[in-house]
Amino acid sequence: MAILEPHLWEYNFARVVILDVSSDYELMAEPMPPNCYPILQERWVHKSCLPDILPQDELLAGYLYDWHESNEVDENAWYVGMVRQELAQSLLGS
Repeated sequence: MAILEPHLWEYNFARVVILDVSSDYELMAEPMPPNCYPILQERWVHKSCLPDILPQDELLAGYLYDWHESNEVDENAWYVGMVRQELAQSLLGS
C-alpha cells in the first residue's frame, strides 16, 4: 500500500511574511536581520506565483517594495521588506 507524504501542500505553497523596514530609512541604518522588523502581514501563496508577487510595489497598500529574501531555516518562507510610501516620497522630495 502506498503512503502519501503527510504535508503535500508544503511543496506547492510558500509563506510570505511582509515586514515594515521603514525604520532603516528613518534612521539611515544598516539593514537588520528579518526577524527584527515588525510584521505587517503574512500570506500563503502558490510557489509558481512568487516571481510575479515579490517585486511588486503595490503588494500592500500604502507601502512600497524594498527587498525580499528566503528564510534559511524554513525554505517555504520568504521575507519581503516594505517601506511606508509617504516616507519614501518625502526622502525622494516628491
